[in-house]
Amino acid sequence: MEKKIHAPLVSEEIKELRAGDYVYITGTFYTARDAAHKRMEEALNQGNPLPLNLKDNVIYYMGPSPARQGRPIGSAGPTTASRMDKYTPRLLDLGLKGMIGKGKRTPEVAEAIVRNQAVYFAAVGGAGALLSKCIVESQVIAYEDLGTEAIRKLTVKDFPAVVVIDSLGNNLYEQVMEQRGTKE
Repeated sequence: MEKKIHAPLVSEEIKELRAGDYVYITGTFYTARDAAHKRMEEALNQGNPLPLNLKDNVIYYMGPSPARQGRPIGSAGPTTASRMDKYTPRLLDLGLKGMIGKGKRTPEVAEAIVRNQAVYFAAVGGAGALLSKCIVESQVIAYEDLGTEAIRKLTVKDFPAVVVIDSLGNNLYEQVMEQRGTKE
């Protein structure tokens, strides 16, 4: 099923999403990859505030290429989500409601998604140039010294994604493997 949703996410919309749904996201979300997640973890461990409010927000695991002239951002494809898994349960417990990446998540992340009524989306890997066309605005808001791994605030219009893990714990990847009769 195709659905249009807005970010920051609304709990009622999240509860209606099911693994396998195609969504088009309009609104605001943030980028953060490995280095930014490590810095956020360090800030939390030191009792310092995070550079963004996580409540109901979405983090896109992406590091863009440089923007071409007249564009807000360069190629904007997803990175492998599992690289952020050691940080993700804590961020979900602090109010994060959605993540966009590619690939599988650990059981601990899946449990935290259910516990916090959140959602994990996949964006199409290898389609970064096309995905960038859905990004209307991009602004670095933290950790500028990290270059492409800095935290950015993105304004997006009809950003395409697929629900992989819904708020009930249904997992699209596991469902497909079961249908095929495979384990990997």
